[in-house]
Amino acid sequence: MEQVKVITTLVSHFGVRVLIGLEEKGVKYECQEEDLLTKKSDLLLELNPVHKKVPVLIHNGKPICESLVILQYIDETWDSKKLLPSDPYDRALARFWADFADKFYDPGSRIVKSKGEAQEQAKRDMLERLQLLEGALREMSAGGTLPFFSGKDFGFLDIAFIPYASRFHSYEIIGNFKIPFETEYPLLNAWIKRCMERDSVKKVLPSPDQVLEFSLQVRRNFLVN
Repeated sequence: MEQVKVITTLVSHFGVRVLIGLEEKGVKYECQEEDLLTKKSDLLLELNPVHKKVPVLIHNGKPICESLVILQYIDETWDSKKLLPSDPYDRALARFWADFADKFYDPGSRIVKSKGEAQEQAKRDMLERLQLLEGALREMSAGGTLPFFSGKDFGFLDIAFIPYASRFHSYEIIGNFKIPFETEYPLLNAWIKRCMERDSVKKVLPSPDQVLEFSLQVRRNFLVN
């Protein structure tokens, strides 16, 4: 019998990618929750000795690490639907922009963990990255409005980025600023709303309040230490 297990934590946007991918494919899985604020489990350290981070996918006893690598593995292993485009050039673009989505982690982390000018710079960096992504979505949808980054179907790039949607509230509260989605990033704003209607996203995406609670604890721990 096929065994699929994910080691992650509820508020990990990297882990959420994996869960959405499995949900989209209709794969049954078990989820092991990690407490990243206290002590990482021996199993996590054993299966991901290089980075010692979630998520880890365990498929029939074999571990796969790093969320985008896992997402590609999921796409290649289960054929129920394809997450990556069939065209090689489109696949390359999807991988490029998915990698760019990870560039949001750094300014987001700095907003949570810093204050003063360092935090102000992190906020500027966050808005700059959002503007680049808005421009990419505008270019991809030239000639007509596309519901998703991948076109008419929800796919790899959508899964790579949508977990951040539950984190923007934390950045705004902790950074004491407002991200102008409706006025400056209208295409992104509409895209987020469409993605949030998918059953796979609604099922696994943590609420903004859950992420805020976690982020505040991370901030307290980091600033104290």
